[in-house]
Amino acid sequence: MPDEACSTSPDEVLPNEGSSDGVLSAPHDPPSGLVLVSTPIGNLGDVSIRAREVLRHSDLILCEDTRHSARLLTALGISTRTEPLHEHNEDARIVPILAMLRAGRRIALISDAGTPLVSDPGFRLVRAAIAEGLPVTAIPGPNAAVTALILSGLPPLPFLFLGFPPPRQAARRAAFGALRAAERAGLTATLIWHEAPHRLAEALADMADAFGARTAAVARELTKHFEEVRRGTLAELAGWYAANAARGEITVLLGPPEDNDAEDLDGGLREALRDHSVKDAAALVTAATGLP
Repeated sequence: MPDEACSTSPDEVLPNEGSSDGVLSAPHDPPSGLVLVSTPIGNLGDVSIRAREVLRHSDLILCEDTRHSARLLTALGISTRTEPLHEHNEDARIVPILAMLRAGRRIALISDAGTPLVSDPGFRLVRAAIAEGLPVTAIPGPNAAVTALILSGLPPLPFLFLGFPPPRQAARRAAFGALRAAERAGLTATLIWHEAPHRLAEALADMADAFGARTAAVARELTKHFEEVRRGTLAELAGWYAANAARGEITVLLGPPEDNDAEDLDGGLREALRDHSVKDAAALVTAATGLP
């Protein structure tokens, strides 16, 4: 967007947001209904004033993990009642939560860190609230995937966020092979995943087998004291993290294929044979190309 002067006061909103004539005005009271609140991904200073107000004045805060969120809420001086909403109880919680919303309650939804619903619980609840015609709004804020993207040095648009790769190697390789096949069919985007530290080296090695010598980046501990963004080819990054165990929250980014990215089956097979048996090499190349 074009460069424009930005308001430095947290008590102002941009033109056309506060009034019909575009005059700056004070922010509205915290919204009612279901409010999706973004929280810091590591640095407490990143919590917004609006997020604080909504959390403080909500009737209930739904948390992915109440014990984890208790530390944040205590640090912010917020004593609002909390209840868990996670993958295993979300369906059972929808009916009573919708009843509260119909009664005019304000309910905030937060994840352990960052923007709710993005690789976190809450989608089914939001869909149900929308279907009932109940108010749903959001307080924007930190997001690890987007923060990693703008720090990576890789093309920012278009990008495709894919959550976590499958934890088991066979499923992970199949997923990467399907993406490689989609690229051969025309997909061109920077790909983004989250990954667990103990699976990072293996996941990067599988990516190298599937995508070849592509430029990538690994971002970890974003906004924290030990923030790091390491850049290189997939093979280089796989080697580094095989020798240097990663810690913390991790985001992996893979640059799009080059314009001249022709499929070299023989070259891919030779590359795979360096570290794998003939059977495994053939399976890797088959998965990476999407060929039968």
